[in-house]
Amino acid sequence: MRRFDGQQGNVEVVEHRSLILEGNPLGDSPVRKVAIWTPPGYSEQPQIRYPLLVDLAGFTGSGLKHTDWSAFTENLPERLDRLVGSSQMAPCIVAMPDGFTALGGNQYIDSPAVGPWARYLVEELVPFIDGRWKTLASRDHRGVFGKSSGGYGAIVHGMKYADTWGAIACHSGDMYFPYGYLPDFPMALDVLRKCGGRDEFLKKFRSKVKYRSADVMTLMILAMAASYDPDLENPGEYHLPFDLETGQIIEQRWQCWLSHDPVEMVDRYVESLRSLRLLFIDCGIRDQFRLHHGSRILTKKMQQLEIPHTYEEFDDDHSSVDYRLDVSLPLLAKALSP
Repeated sequence: MRRFDGQQGNVEVVEHRSLILEGNPLGDSPVRKVAIWTPPGYSEQPQIRYPLLVDLAGFTGSGLKHTDWSAFTENLPERLDRLVGSSQMAPCIVAMPDGFTALGGNQYIDSPAVGPWARYLVEELVPFIDGRWKTLASRDHRGVFGKSSGGYGAIVHGMKYADTWGAIACHSGDMYFPYGYLPDFPMALDVLRKCGGRDEFLKKFRSKVKYRSADVMTLMILAMAASYDPDLENPGEYHLPFDLETGQIIEQRWQCWLSHDPVEMVDRYVESLRSLRLLFIDCGIRDQFRLHHGSRILTKKMQQLEIPHTYEEFDDDHSSVDYRLDVSLPLLAKALSP
């Protein structure tokens, strides 16, 4: 394990009870833990206030997992210790919330089938942190970042909630759904048919002690369906994007998914994206979920729309790319510092 030898920051894990998440359709606890990293010297300099960065975990992840020990690499607090301690990054406060759900993850948007997770972040969690820690409590000093589903959440929040966030970093975020999700539909369809449908699959999944890759990918497709195409007349229910008997794509349902695709959304949020102090996007050129194609399409559209942004590609796939935070975190901190 690599650990920075200099002065280190502090990690505090606290519980936050959400009123917004009370009674959510998945039965997830409204009591959420959030890890807060504060920089070296935080307690000794009470007059100094800091920008806030919020870390959105990917599917099957949680902010708390980003504090775990890892072999041969750094967890997020250790990375922050090194970046800030070596003056590569301006001091910030970094929050790592728990967005894990019974469907395995979160897209950080509001859905009557998953819960009002966007509202939770912007209406409850941010004010909670601003009220308890020494943040510079304004959107111009507040940013959000994440990878994969967390990257999706970051860029969508930059579009829809630019009054809360002043800068975003999207690492390998879900986008261009015809490539990012559609190729995995046949696999999920086979698993669901073998299990006897959605409810039977979920029952069997939750009773397993070991999951296959196909199980997790099928769960992800269900989580995306619940996020992107909830049944508005029956809260807690959601539509599948394909016919469970034939496998044929249901066009009406698929269009609901596409309405949440950042590539399709960008035209509706031009001014919000232009208002950001930093819009950073990157993706590996061998991403196994084919997200690099979506990143290229999105950045091309943003160029045409004259939306300032930074886009980088790197020679890697979707997995174990946290080292890319060495690029984005200093840029976020610089953009959000007074």
